[in-house]
Amino acid sequence: MRGEWTSEEATVEQWARQATTIRVIGTGAMGRGIAQLAAAGGLTVELADLRMEAVVSATEYIGGMFDKLVSKGRMTAEDAAAAKGRLRPVGEPLTPFQDCDVVVEAVREDIDTKRELFTSLEKVCPKHTILVTNTSSLPVTAIAAALEDPSRVAGLHFFNPVPLMRLVEVIPGARTAEWIPDALADLVRRLGHEPVLAPDAPGFLVNHAGRGLVTEALQILSEGAAEPVDIDRISRDVLGLKMGPCELLDLTGMDVSHPVMESIWTGFYTEPRFRPSRIGRARLEAGLHGRKTGEGFYKYADGAKQEPPEVAVPAVEPRPVWVHGDVRESLGALLSAAGVEVESGEEPSANAVLLVAPLGQSTVAAAEGLPLERTLGVDPLGGFFTRLTVMVHPGVDVDAGRAGIAALAATGRSVSVVRDAPAPVAQRLLASVVNVGCGIAEQRLARPQDIDTAVRLALGYPRGPLEWGEHEGADRVLRILHGLQEATGDPRYRPSAWLTERVALGLALNEAGTAPSDLTA
Repeated sequence: MRGEWTSEEATVEQWARQATTIRVIGTGAMGRGIAQLAAAGGLTVELADLRMEAVVSATEYIGGMFDKLVSKGRMTAEDAAAAKGRLRPVGEPLTPFQDCDVVVEAVREDIDTKRELFTSLEKVCPKHTILVTNTSSLPVTAIAAALEDPSRVAGLHFFNPVPLMRLVEVIPGARTAEWIPDALADLVRRLGHEPVLAPDAPGFLVNHAGRGLVTEALQILSEGAAEPVDIDRISRDVLGLKMGPCELLDLTGMDVSHPVMESIWTGFYTEPRFRPSRIGRARLEAGLHGRKTGEGFYKYADGAKQEPPEVAVPAVEPRPVWVHGDVRESLGALLSAAGVEVESGEEPSANAVLLVAPLGQSTVAAAEGLPLERTLGVDPLGGFFTRLTVMVHPGVDVDAGRAGIAALAATGRSVSVVRDAPAPVAQRLLASVVNVGCGIAEQRLARPQDIDTAVRLALGYPRGPLEWGEHEGADRVLRILHGLQEATGDPRYRPSAWLTERVALGLALNEAGTAPSDLTA
């Protein structure tokens, strides 16, 4: 009998083989989603809440979701009926337990509430039952500390909507029994989702890794280097993100996002890479929370984002273009194919507009002795295949600048015009994402493959941060960070030792490499 062996005696294989029943405590959006996933995955689901009417409502809601899946052809009627039959409304959370293998709490995000619940559960649950918190931000270790046996407690952080978001963070506390994370990961796989081992640290894994994008976007805004719509369009078109950072902040709500930023920043003892922005705090206090309030970085009409139009192409007299540096062939060919006159000489003519392609640097014109008044920057990241980002410095002549924009627009690409800064927008965002991911790997908070998997599945990035750095070139990312650090003196741009070391050794960012333990095992 399962109740005859204790957590200390359990093995992953035993628990995984015998686990059949889960109790979900809390019937809000997360609790309902977890229950739906578990019932569809073959587990008997005991639904519990302080209010019986909430349990009944949740049971009916989940049954309705199964019916919708049948109507859409995503589930057979037989499977739906079986899944509904596995739902058991039990009512009060401490209702006597029979053979329950795991309890998942999805109650409000308050540490005292969770501690009180787990302290009570410990007294009534069978010894073999794993106690799981679905906290999104509270330390698992701190929740478990109130128990006589904290080794039974771990975290499973599901993402909303649970049935659709395939990633689940498995979070062991400092005293969680060694067998439990693997057992929970096995359970997650049985339910058709993807587990990753996450640290019991501020932000766990996903929210920690996500700081790279949004904090740097807010830094760019605070410098006045680009408008929100520019940052979002560049993020989507050049970096391939499904959603830009500003529209993402509007979707999640600044009332949610900014406190998370402050929590992670303070949780890592004011680590500069995670530094929040005054812009976030101001918008939080002003009630500019995003979609939910009708206005954030964008205005919303009936929930629809009101996005400004693209940059209008200036109506100017065409001028020849001269391209500087390594991109002369690629960018020059693109412009020539669009009918733009491209000069091929080693020196530009007196009327030519000059285009430079900086990588992790600004003031290229001054450094190369080029005429400032006729020089514009064009970001080479992305290979000029999609949107073109034009960087304008204060010394450019207006007519020359407009002629340069018109020439670039002639290629048929959309054009974003931003202020010249220590590095172009896409480069800064990419370097920050990669550097934060490398920092997680450097501190051994998560395995490289888990970092990449978590970011791809939960944040929807086209690549995980480490594999993204590999794709773009780790040496290029390092060069961008060095340029930003030198130009600004800001420690937020200091390169991770993981990145620096692997570039020096010629090793891949997304591979762990040899550890001391590999030589002594």
